[in-house]
Amino acid sequence: MAQIAIPRPTSVANNQPVSIWLPAVSLWWREMVRFYRQRSRVVGVILSPLVFWLLLGGGFAKSFRTGAAGAEQNYLEYFFPGALVMIVLFTSIFTMMSVIEDRREGFLLSVMVAPIHRSAIVLGKVLGGTTLSTIQGLIFLALAPAIGVRIGLDQFALVVVIVFLTAFALTALGFAVAWTLDSAQAFHAIINLFLIPLWLLSGALFPVSSATGWIRILMRINPLTYGVESLRAVLFPQMVSNEDFALSTSIGILAIFSAAVFAIAYIVANRRSTKPAA
Repeated sequence: MAQIAIPRPTSVANNQPVSIWLPAVSLWWREMVRFYRQRSRVVGVILSPLVFWLLLGGGFAKSFRTGAAGAEQNYLEYFFPGALVMIVLFTSIFTMMSVIEDRREGFLLSVMVAPIHRSAIVLGKVLGGTTLSTIQGLIFLALAPAIGVRIGLDQFALVVVIVFLTAFALTALGFAVAWTLDSAQAFHAIINLFLIPLWLLSGALFPVSSATGWIRILMRINPLTYGVESLRAVLFPQMVSNEDFALSTSIGILAIFSAAVFAIAYIVANRRSTKPAA
């Protein structure tokens, strides 16, 4: 019986990696669908920081005052950028847990043996988590008018850039951590030990100027501080007077941090082999 030859793509037949964009977009879209099919995660990511913001903001509203040039800002307003970054952080964490789930289910191993470069895996997963985190953060931004914040188009564009860079950095960091781990329990342990303190020392809960000496130093070298302060400078320009966190400088530092963390995620994905879960 004559055999029918099935044509194979040239890149696959020659054992050459295909372009990174198609697999990256495919992985990005998979993250979109996967996240929004799990409605409880969507609700939890938004409602948890919202409740935290309302409780802390209401509790400290009369005992906290800060601002520049005689302008006063209550805690509900001060904590708003921090709560927005918290949403970005939580979404990035939950999304990058899919790396561990994909390894356990065998999907990640299937992707790795395909003729694609690992940069496509890193780019697709990180962009997927970044997109989700950015969307969730901008949904929370819709509450800004409730505290008297009016945002023009220029301000909104700046907020989108800042949120995207922050989400990109945190997602890439979460990817680098998840890639090296085999269990969700270990991932949560690392998150509680490292990423949550990173947010706590970002100026989200208290100003850098009011921190004690060594805490202040940690806050100044914390790249996430520049994301929070950038948002604060855009949303509450009349309240910001600290020249150490100029908007252009803060965005520049945040961009450098994002690129550096993505490079780390790329290196980790290319140097460490992934193992199927036991």
